[in-house]
Amino acid sequence: MRYVAIGDSFTEGVGDEQPDGSVRGWADLVAQGLADATGEPIQYANLAIRGRLLRGIIAEQLQPALDLGPTLLSFNGGGNDMLRPGTDMAWIISETERALQRIIEAGVEPLLLAGANPTGSLPSGGRVAVKGDALTTAAGKIAAQLGVRFSDNWHDTELAGRQYWSHDRLHLAPVGHHRVASNVLRTLGHPHPSDWVIDAAPIPNPTRREQLTYTREHVLPWVKRRLTGKSSGDGRTAKFGEWTWITPREQ
Repeated sequence: MRYVAIGDSFTEGVGDEQPDGSVRGWADLVAQGLADATGEPIQYANLAIRGRLLRGIIAEQLQPALDLGPTLLSFNGGGNDMLRPGTDMAWIISETERALQRIIEAGVEPLLLAGANPTGSLPSGGRVAVKGDALTTAAGKIAAQLGVRFSDNWHDTELAGRQYWSHDRLHLAPVGHHRVASNVLRTLGHPHPSDWVIDAAPIPNPTRREQLTYTREHVLPWVKRRLTGKSSGDGRTAKFGEWTWITPREQ
């Protein structure tokens, strides 16, 4: 098996930071879960880069991913587009379908993902939620029409809990990434490893002080990047731009 993932921060693994400063995330966990489930080493690449809009994911990542000759390619995008005003939802939906068709025509199995829903804790989250609902519904229909496996994390109500999200409330915490990886493996017909923690105890709503700290540390920097045309992914390259071997763990 040769598995490549493309996308933005969700697929890169932001929020699941490791002691050495790298990020892991659900796609890395899925690669390990596939190796464990099949008992065979697999090849894995991850071309996702944080901050990327759907246009950039398709233009910069899709063809290089196909050029690697994968057997499985996971695709997620549009989350960053939805955070911006004036989102062209019709374009996002049509480009998602076009990308899936390119993957199929290349003889590769696509796996379409809807990201987890962070909007319950985000400023103006209601407007983003409407876009996410529309995109996820459309993605499900496209997947059904094309016969593509679809992992719908947007409607996983457990993931709405604050305990599954990192301090910035936009990216999943480690337990959230594990839960998404479990959803993906189930979509692919495999159980998640028994040592994974995929559920967490609820945590209380933030205090006023915590809310002010959140605004200062996360919301204002995000607004500044938007106003200056900068991205959290500027200058970054793929963390696994070439194949890396993932071997089964001893059971």
